[in-house]
Amino acid sequence: MEQRTELSTLGEFGLIKLINEKFPINNPETLKGIGDDAAVIDSAGKELVVSTDLLIEGIHFDLSYCPIKLLGYKSVAVNVSDIAAMNAIPKQITVSLGLSNRISVEAVEELYEGIKAACDEYKVDLVGGDTSASRSGLVISITALGFAEKEKIVYRNTAKVNDIVCVSGDFGAALMGLQTLEREKQVFLANPDMQPQIDKDRDYVIERQLKPQARMDVVYELRDLGVVPTSMIDVSDGLAAELLHICKNSGVGAVIFEDKIPIEDQTYLTATELNFSPMTAALNGGEDYELLFTVKQEDYEKIKNMNDVSIIGYITNDVTDAKMMMKSGNLVNITAPGYEHF
Repeated sequence: MEQRTELSTLGEFGLIKLINEKFPINNPETLKGIGDDAAVIDSAGKELVVSTDLLIEGIHFDLSYCPIKLLGYKSVAVNVSDIAAMNAIPKQITVSLGLSNRISVEAVEELYEGIKAACDEYKVDLVGGDTSASRSGLVISITALGFAEKEKIVYRNTAKVNDIVCVSGDFGAALMGLQTLEREKQVFLANPDMQPQIDKDRDYVIERQLKPQARMDVVYELRDLGVVPTSMIDVSDGLAAELLHICKNSGVGAVIFEDKIPIEDQTYLTATELNFSPMTAALNGGEDYELLFTVKQEDYEKIKNMNDVSIIGYITNDVTDAKMMMKSGNLVNITAPGYEHF
C-alpha cells in the first residue's frame, strides 16, 4: 500500500524545509531565497517584470484527470509565459498553496516535483511562497519575476500600422485536449467500470492541455536575430481575444488570413470528430500559451525563417477593428468572447 503522510505531521515549517531542500539557488541575481520574510533580488540596473496567476480546483483544473505533477509544471509554465510575453527572461518564482485536508504530503511532494521540473526547464529559482488550509479544494498562486533591459521590454499597446502579425506554434489543441478529457470523464461517471479510452492519436492535444510550454525559445531566438517586437501578448484566452487586446490597446486594426492560422493535424481531426469547427477552436479555444506578436516590415527578412513561427496578417489603421480574410476572399469581423473569469 502506498505510503501517505498527513500534512499535520510536518507542520508549516517542516513543509517549507522539505521544499527548500529540493530547490538550490542557480541565478546570481537571487540574493536571498526561501527562509526570510521576503526574497531579495538584485536588479543589476535592469527592469523587473512581475506576473501572478491563480489556479483554483474546479475552475482551472480537475484532479480527476489532471495528474498533480503535471499540474505543478503547468502552474509554472503559464506564469513564465506571461514573462515571455514581455520579452523578458524569467528568473524567480514564488509559490503559494491553499491545501484541503484530502491533500497528503506525498501529493504535495508530487506537485513540487512538477514545479521543480518546470523550474529546471525555464531556469528559474523558487524563492518563497506561503501555505494555508483551504476549504474549497487545491488553490495554487504563483508569482513570476523576470528581467529585461528597458529597451527590450515589449508591451501590448505599441503595435504600429503596417506591422506584420506573427504567432508561434499552433492553435486550438489545448481546447481539443480539454474536450477529450471531459468526454472520457463523463463516460467514467456514467459507468465507473469503463476505463478511459484515449487513443494515441489524441496524445498531442492532451499534452497541450495538461503540459503547455511557455515559448521562451521564441524570445531567445528573437534576441539572437536582433529583433524586438513592436507588441506582444501570450495567447491564454484565445487567439481572437488576444489580437483584439493588441488592437484596442494600440489603437490600431488588423487583418489576418484564414489560411495562415496554424492548426495541427491532430487538432483538426479531433475537432471534426467532436463536432467542433477547427477554426473556431483555433480562434477562441484558449490555453494554447503561444505568443502573438508584431514586428516592423523591415524585420521581415530576419523573422521569415524562424522556427515554428507563422506570419498570419498585418496591422491596419482601422482603429480597434480586427478582420479575417476568408479563403473565399470575404472579409469578416473578428469577435471573441475569450475566457470569462466570472
